[in-house]
Amino acid sequence: MPMIKTKKKLVLLSCLILLILILTIVFAKTSCSGNTKQTTSKEIKPFYGTINVMVSTTGVVEPQNRLEIKPPIGGRIETILVNEGEFVKTGDILAFMSSTERAALLDAARLRHASELKEWQNVYKATPLLAPIDGEVIVRAVEPGQTVLANEAIIVLSDRLIIKAQVDEVDIGKIRLGQKAIVGLDAYPDIKVDSVVSHISYESKILNNVTIYEVDLLPKSITEAFKSGMSATIDVIEQSRDNILLIPIEAVAEKNNDPTVLILNKKNQKVRQKITLGIADDKNIEVLSGITANDTIVIEKNDFISLDSKKTGQNPFMPKFKKQ
Repeated sequence: MPMIKTKKKLVLLSCLILLILILTIVFAKTSCSGNTKQTTSKEIKPFYGTINVMVSTTGVVEPQNRLEIKPPIGGRIETILVNEGEFVKTGDILAFMSSTERAALLDAARLRHASELKEWQNVYKATPLLAPIDGEVIVRAVEPGQTVLANEAIIVLSDRLIIKAQVDEVDIGKIRLGQKAIVGLDAYPDIKVDSVVSHISYESKILNNVTIYEVDLLPKSITEAFKSGMSATIDVIEQSRDNILLIPIEAVAEKNNDPTVLILNKKNQKVRQKITLGIADDKNIEVLSGITANDTIVIEKNDFISLDSKKTGQNPFMPKFKKQ
């Protein structure tokens, strides 16, 4: 008896598995037969516009010439006359400092009497630190009263800010001096600054196992948003053409290794027309010959849709109910 029950269970399990396989095959066939290919089309006219072919990369805002102001002797900072962000001229006094000896004498005189302190201050003058160039103060590293060592940078000047781009060796051949570029700051996405390629390095660097060349870009104007060390996105304009005949890239198809478009002839019939192409961006492409702005171009797309879905607007495998 137990063996008979076991055989029955095996038979039932086999029937259940067979039923599942049959249902799966039926479901797959129904799904395939329920889809059909439908061609949709739209008609457009060629148009005149502008195309800019870009070389995109990233970079950093840096001083073109970064000059560190260092005291000639060790001692103490008495007064700092500038703050970060201020512009100074050559010869302007940036700070006063005392040598270690002067600082010790002044401290001793201060303990004895104010008149003696004033006398020593007049006799033993503080050492001024002068600005050697015209520029902007981008670093103020110390405060009055702070002890400093000789050759320790206490103030940093920048004559102007530039953008140092990192260009892959694959693209460096597309970069030339004087090319226009558009620079955007990651911190301020809405700010776009026109710039010019001013220098291309002659020696490469390895960055993340990629060979890159540094390219300097001079912005035509510097806004207050620009800060040294900011990350930037750069689009260098490799080619630019204005008032050229354009069509969408999706309208172009290849036939016998030649670019073609589908146009309407005088009898309103669709025919393939061979064309000659120029430069392109990510959306449009230039047409040099083959069509004019008066032609009508047909763009066809093949879409797969469900027949049942088209009829009912519902999933074909959902239960259907009779209307009362």
